[in-house]
Amino acid sequence: MAKIVENGTEREATCIEELFAMRDSLDVLGGKWKLMILRYLTNRTDQQIHFKKLERGIEGISAKMLSKELKELETNLLITRTIQDTKPITVTYAVTEYGKSVFPVTETLVNWGILHREKIKESMNSSES
Repeated sequence: MAKIVENGTEREATCIEELFAMRDSLDVLGGKWKLMILRYLTNRTDQQIHFKKLERGIEGISAKMLSKELKELETNLLITRTIQDTKPITVTYAVTEYGKSVFPVTETLVNWGILHREKIKESMNSSES
């Protein structure tokens, strides 16, 4: 069970509180692209990432969807959008310190995805035998 701190006292969250927290998390991070965008930016904190680089680096995302998702991630304080003093003007994106708190979530999903892919491959190979 998750823990909640109220008035300096820690207690276990109720099932309803956990489900609300899960819904809140999915509202902010849900969908096909947000976690992928965050992971991409988190893996490249030493680089300047502009829109086109993101669009090329995340296979299958449209410019319109990328723009929408970036705005939502910025609204939720997970990324920053910085206008560079260049001609023509360029914009770079970076994960915030707060956004880095999502890393353990993406790490768990990546590891689970790798194991799941292997499990499915094994299942397909054993059914062919």
